[in-house]
Amino acid sequence: MALKASALKIGDTVEQVVVDGLTRTQLVMYAGASCDFNPLHTDEVYATRAAGFPSVFGHGMLTMAMTGKAVTDYVGDARLRSFGGRFRDQVWPGDTLTTRLTVREIRQRDQESFVSLDVTTVNQSGATVFAGSAEAVIEQ
Repeated sequence: MALKASALKIGDTVEQVVVDGLTRTQLVMYAGASCDFNPLHTDEVYATRAAGFPSVFGHGMLTMAMTGKAVTDYVGDARLRSFGGRFRDQVWPGDTLTTRLTVREIRQRDQESFVSLDVTTVNQSGATVFAGSAEAVIEQ
């Protein structure tokens, strides 16, 4: 069922767990899909000994991709008009990430209805790892 302007109000919020226990395998799979083989994301020895991090960590774009899936799950396929944000914290193996979408604005333009959303993804400790916004066309 498509999202409808008549069923929304400013401040409406939905949440979706986008990953429950991120695995190193998922990091390597994303590296292959994106062709981003930076060893900080895939090589534990390099990440810990050479770079001084406690472990490998997730690609920022992997976090954004998982967040984007939550957005399109909510607004519907082919309705998203813009989506962007900032990476705020690192994502580590074992993290569980939850995306929260909050309706910021509902408006009409050229006989179409649009919803603007505040988009936040947090880890299991409540730390924000991604913050941004999205806009989508919705039914009236």
